[in-house]
Amino acid sequence: MLGNLIGGFIVILVGVQLLPVIADAIVGAQAGNVTGAASTILGLTTIFYSLGIMSAGVALAVGGLRSAGVM
Repeated sequence: MLGNLIGGFIVILVGVQLLPVIADAIVGAQAGNVTGAASTILGLTTIFYSLGIMSAGVALAVGGLRSAGVM
């Protein structure tokens, strides 16, 4: 239980620390020759990354709580 909670916390912590690096890479990629729908989808990459990190952390935390019998 505690391992899953700590694991979820570490996933969220590392993901949040990498978010500015990914956002800068996305902005750099959009500065190139990317236009139209490709630019829009590329801009949404940061949001999808954030949602993935959040869902992974929540899933690990809920799994830990469920195995402890709290949920």
